[in-house]
Amino acid sequence: MQKSKLGKSNLEVSALGLGCMGMSANYGPPADKRDMIGLIRAAVDRGVTFFDTAEVYGPFVNEELVGEALAPFRGR
Repeated sequence: MQKSKLGKSNLEVSALGLGCMGMSANYGPPADKRDMIGLIRAAVDRGVTFFDTAEVYGPFVNEELVGEALAPFRGR
């Protein structure tokens, strides 16, 4: 997976990201939480490190979903 640096920092993210809005809001009822956690973890397994989320998708519901899904990967 290609990576891109953010601004002048040394922080790198994957060139491809996963938009998480539809996982908890805005496109009908929220998707099944277990399925979305699986999807996020599958993306990580494929090299994705950029996840697009926002407070407005909940509030905080989407961030909590992404945080729970990424918990096993903290420190990597």
